[in-house]
Amino acid sequence: MKLCGRVHKYGANVDTDAIIPARYLNVSDPAELATHCMEDIDPDFVRRVRPGDMIVAATNFGSGSSREHAPLAIKASGVSCVIAQSFARIFFRNAINIGLPILECTEAAERSEPDDVLEVELASGEITNITRGIAFKAEPYPDFMVELISAGGLVEHTRRKLGISD
Repeated sequence: MKLCGRVHKYGANVDTDAIIPARYLNVSDPAELATHCMEDIDPDFVRRVRPGDMIVAATNFGSGSSREHAPLAIKASGVSCVIAQSFARIFFRNAINIGLPILECTEAAERSEPDDVLEVELASGEITNITRGIAFKAEPYPDFMVELISAGGLVEHTRRKLGISD
C-alpha cells in the first residue's frame, strides 16, 4: 500500500484534546469531527489539508484520553498517514483499529518540514521525502495489518471476513 501526501508538522505531546477538542466528544459523525480536527493548535488545518496529506510530529503523539474520536477526526479530514517519533500506546491501537496508518520514524519526523511531499510504503516501511530527496526506514507493517488498514479498519475487515455487507 503506497501513500503520498504533503506534510503538516507538529511538535511533541500533541494530545487527543489538541487533535479533537473535548467539546466535540458528543459528535459521532466522522465528517463533522473532521471539521474540528486540530482546531485549537492549528486553526487553519481544516482549510489547508487535502486528501492524502500526512501529519508528521515529534514524540508522544496522541497522548491523553483514549478516545477513538482523535484518529477518526484525522482520518476523516483526509490525512492518509501519521508519522511521529513516538505515539501514545492507546492512540496507536485506536488508529490501527479505525484504519489510519501510523509509523514511528524519528529521522523522518526530524527531517521533514511543512509542505514537503512524502511517499510511504506501508508493507516495507519505506518513507521517501520526495521534496528533499532523502529516504527513511520505519518498521514495516505485517501483512495482516496492511490488510486490516486497507479494509478501512478492524470492523470493516471483520465484516469482510464474515461476508457481512451493509
